[in-house]
Amino acid sequence: MGYMLEKIKNKCKSSSLRYRYFNRIDEIPKAEWNLAISKNTIFLSLEYLKTLEDTLSETIRFRYIIFYDKKTPVAIAATQLIKFDSAQLKFQEFPCRISDTIRNTLFKNLEVKVLVCGNLFSCGEHGFAYNDKKLSAQEAFESLSNALREIRKSENTEKPSFILLKEFWPDSFNNSDYIKEHDFREFKIDVNMVLNILPEWNTFEDYLLSMRTKFRTRAKKVFKKSEKISVHDFTADDIYTHKKQINELYLSVLEKADFKIGKLNASTFKRLKENLEESFILKGYFLNEKLVGFTTSFILDNAVEANHIGIDYEFNKTYDIYQKMLYDYVDLAISKNRKELRLGRTAEIIKSSVGAKPVEMKLYVRHGNSISNTILKPLVELISPNEYEVRNPFKLQLD
Repeated sequence: MGYMLEKIKNKCKSSSLRYRYFNRIDEIPKAEWNLAISKNTIFLSLEYLKTLEDTLSETIRFRYIIFYDKKTPVAIAATQLIKFDSAQLKFQEFPCRISDTIRNTLFKNLEVKVLVCGNLFSCGEHGFAYNDKKLSAQEAFESLSNALREIRKSENTEKPSFILLKEFWPDSFNNSDYIKEHDFREFKIDVNMVLNILPEWNTFEDYLLSMRTKFRTRAKKVFKKSEKISVHDFTADDIYTHKKQINELYLSVLEKADFKIGKLNASTFKRLKENLEESFILKGYFLNEKLVGFTTSFILDNAVEANHIGIDYEFNKTYDIYQKMLYDYVDLAISKNRKELRLGRTAEIIKSSVGAKPVEMKLYVRHGNSISNTILKPLVELISPNEYEVRNPFKLQLD
């Protein structure tokens, strides 16, 4: 009996924070938004978020939240309202392996509406930030839960079926797990492949010399096969000039994806380059003046985050374009003197061959209906990341 009373009391706790919602970036008080962020983050910057809003608002609705302790802004959240038809999903190769039970129970013949706190186009903690000097993690995530549920209720015509909070690094699990006190269910997704950049790697050649002979020889074969490929850093004008080819190349990769919600385009990339300048890099890969691929990346404080790519698969195998892109990402991280290269999910074996290691990440989900949310728990527990194997290309085992 005492346990039940304690459980009820915890659920009845109410955060002392108040919050304000905004439907458009232009409505947000810039100084308050920036004051609430305790550390610099591109993906929660108003410049970045406005780029997404301006170029993607036809298919995605955006909502923003500022949390206040009395009059002081102490936290922010960026959300997206999306919907997709379950027929679009390729369940046989879903990024998190899902059993037939989940597919048939949750997604059969459904148009699913989801409120996402996070970033649909980048993997990481890009949806919620709070000032940990003024706010405990427990109060922060309680307030976030309250606010997200209020947003869901306020959507008069198309209430989202699910609230999804994505996605957290292991260092944050102790804090983010507080959201589970508010009926969110955790599940792990496919790992993020991350390469730690060693201090002794001053050049790309230093990186190659740290490899075992077998993998160094493989790298040299890639460079030999791709020697006719020239790589250029694109300006915003270059992106505009090649926008048609960029969209075609991006679509060719997207069509192979097992799970896709929303898509960027050359217009988004152009605006990102204009607004973020050297913090956003798009490289074009040319074969005899024909654009056959591109990569995008964000230069963060301590990391390079590999983002979207496009490839003409007609030339990929002959010229090892994708493998060259991975080595170029490594070179970029070393040249920018960053500590990590984040290569994202999927293709674990080939990414591990350049030295990346798997890092587990968590998402949290809550169904809008309390009864369905109860049913959701055992179903979510059946979700597990895809199995994978990794290589170790280095002479020494790296942490």
